[in-house]
Amino acid sequence: MTLAGVALQILFAVLLIVALVFGMRLERRLKALKESHEGFAKAVVDLDAAAQRAEQGLADLRAATDEAAEQLADRIDKARALTAKLDKSMAQATRGESARVASNRPPPGPPMTRARAAFAAVDRPPPAPPVETPRSRPRGDDDDLFDPPAGSGGFGVRPGGRR
Repeated sequence: MTLAGVALQILFAVLLIVALVFGMRLERRLKALKESHEGFAKAVVDLDAAAQRAEQGLADLRAATDEAAEQLADRIDKARALTAKLDKSMAQATRGESARVASNRPPPGPPMTRARAAFAAVDRPPPAPPVETPRSRPRGDDDDLFDPPAGSGGFGVRPGGRR
């Protein structure tokens, strides 16, 4: 074996070691890629299941909304019917009341004015002055209700308050 042969053998050994290191690194990366692909596939399956649940929820919500709209329409129709019935009853009651009042009402004219004149002519005593009691008399401290407190320099000024 010559020196050139030994050098080539060493060069091939070094290249083989470098290829082995690159192969190991590539294998690790491929393994990580495969795991992430499996995780991604699982996430897609979960997302699909969530989308199906959301679609079902929307369908249920749509059905509930339609049912509520029908119930509301029925209630509105019933309310309108009851309103019409109440208006009809009120109109009948008003006609009946006006007929009853018309039959009981005294004829307009002089008798009413005579009654007013008689009421005005009655002698009534003048109203009595109010009786003064201890509670109705003003107290001494009632006179200063709207005066500022002594030594404050004004009405309700607080340090740090708004001006």
